[in-house]
Amino acid sequence: MPITSTPKTATADDAALIARTLARAFDDDPMMRWFFPDDPSRETALGRYFTTLFTRQYVHHGVCERTDAAAAFWVAPEGQALAVPDAETVQELQNILGDRASLFRDAVAEAARHTPDEPHWYLAVIGADPAARGGGHGAALLRSGLAKADEAGVPVCLESSKESNLSFYEHFGFTVREEFRLPGDGPVLWAMRREPRTPAGDGKR
Repeated sequence: MPITSTPKTATADDAALIARTLARAFDDDPMMRWFFPDDPSRETALGRYFTTLFTRQYVHHGVCERTDAAAAFWVAPEGQALAVPDAETVQELQNILGDRASLFRDAVAEAARHTPDEPHWYLAVIGADPAARGGGHGAALLRSGLAKADEAGVPVCLESSKESNLSFYEHFGFTVREEFRLPGDGPVLWAMRREPRTPAGDGKR
């Protein structure tokens, strides 16, 4: 069967596919390599990590979409208070991270300090299987979420932990608003923001 890059709503039944896709997508991500430094076990650990985030958090309180080879988790302004992981989710993530759990906690706290107060759509996670990169999967998911934010008339914010991805986001109108390093000599994150765009011809400014 051909692999389609058409976005579709992700449901809990897609958990295995999404976890496998994102584990492959983030294998070379500097922040995930910092959280999961052991090469042989990283893909399995990332699969558990993304399964937990998806099934316990974003599928309930976010806007989750996928293609056949990519996935994205978004949070609308009205869902951000609910999208904060509960105590059980935090504990499960810490169990997965093992002796890196304290680094994870500090990273989450530091990122929260740089979250803007204004209402915004938040792109929490987006990734494509490396085997399908170049097929437009990530771009299709990004356009889908950006269209929802534009319709609501609010900006979009994200943090990238991979410098080579900045130009991809800039192509879609994002600009770097802040650069900061995670505690414990962690990797650098780039906080990015995109202004809402008015659909052409609607007469609004």
